[in-house]
Amino acid sequence: VAENGWIGFTDKYWMTTLIPQPGQPFTAVAKYTAGAEVYQTDMRLPVQDVAPGTTVGITSMLFAGAKEWEPIRDYQDDDGIVQFVDSIDWGWFFFLTKPMFQLLHFLNQLIGNMGWAIIGLTFVVKLVLFPLAYKSYSSMAKMKMLQPEMEKLKERAGDDRQALQKEMMALYKKEKVNPAAGCLPILVQIPIFFSLYKVIFVTLELRHAPFIGWIKDLSAPDPTSWLNLFGILPYDVSWAPVILSIGVFPILMGITMWLQQKLNPTPTDATQAMIFAWMPWVFMFMLGSFASGLVIYWVANNTLTFIQQYTIMRAQGAKPDIFGNIKSGFKRKKPDET
Repeated sequence: VAENGWIGFTDKYWMTTLIPQPGQPFTAVAKYTAGAEVYQTDMRLPVQDVAPGTTVGITSMLFAGAKEWEPIRDYQDDDGIVQFVDSIDWGWFFFLTKPMFQLLHFLNQLIGNMGWAIIGLTFVVKLVLFPLAYKSYSSMAKMKMLQPEMEKLKERAGDDRQALQKEMMALYKKEKVNPAAGCLPILVQIPIFFSLYKVIFVTLELRHAPFIGWIKDLSAPDPTSWLNLFGILPYDVSWAPVILSIGVFPILMGITMWLQQKLNPTPTDATQAMIFAWMPWVFMFMLGSFASGLVIYWVANNTLTFIQQYTIMRAQGAKPDIFGNIKSGFKRKKPDET
């Protein structure tokens, strides 16, 4: 027996629920009849005695409709329906997903366009994480400036990896550099990314929400395709798998990720260099079939990260050679080089 709550059927965007009065005990029953393929939910209230000549009234509520956050929140607050907003599946990171959606909803009301609200949300996230980013990119700048010293240590240590490791740690301690600091923004971004994915995937407010031009639904993949030059050629490409028929924003995501990599020189290790070289394009195809709202967030995030990292590294005395790093990435070793 529950003291508060509700029972019903729900999917991603819609629900039908039975709701007793707040504080009214009830028994929630869910049934399935296999032969008739019938699903049923019952809200059983306590038995009441009705004396002769008297009447007893019971009030309950029925909700049947779309799971729009604002009306559901108002029903929860005004009518005392416990955890009614949790009819929306906020996912594992609900402690991030809920406030993130509320901020996105506020920005959409302020701007009037959900796509620009997503970009505005990206600015807010980057602003909140700026102290962490500053520390990380400052450490990366110092690491870059220590490269000549690192090369000398490698030459001096030769094949003695233990001695090399010991001297490197001593160098980091002396220069007050944390080589793991560069990973911190990435680690923090992972739950934020999954939370935003959940927001875009399950909230009705992004369904059929337009952005600019060809983006008519932020909950659906970018409808353009490179296979017909983004609509310039009059060819139907609906036959192609979505993961291959990627559009404008997935390609922009790959390019911005690639440019972000070019703030640092190509790794000297051949295997590591190959992984880094392929990573932006693998992500481009992997995320190309995701909701366009999520890809737009990733493009904005990559762009702001590039600007932040470039500015902070310059301020710390490191001068990223973007064009030089791009050129070196295209250079091939000569046959006689080992």
